[in-house]
Amino acid sequence: MTDTFGDAAARWCALAARFLGWRPAEFWAATPAELAMALAAPDDPSAPLPPSPETIARMMERDTHD
Repeated sequence: MTDTFGDAAARWCALAARFLGWRPAEFWAATPAELAMALAAPDDPSAPLPPSPETIARMMERDTHD
């Protein structure tokens, strides 16, 4: 495959828009892991697990101190 980064990013951005309702800014703000988790089938055993409530609380606490 000879796609450029721009070609691949445009396709992934279009998928995120179509299936997740993401706007371009949301796509570019997401990490590859977040995009993979959002697009994975709920019963896919290889899909990354969502963060725990404790992890989310720690991230939010850290953000308030930055």
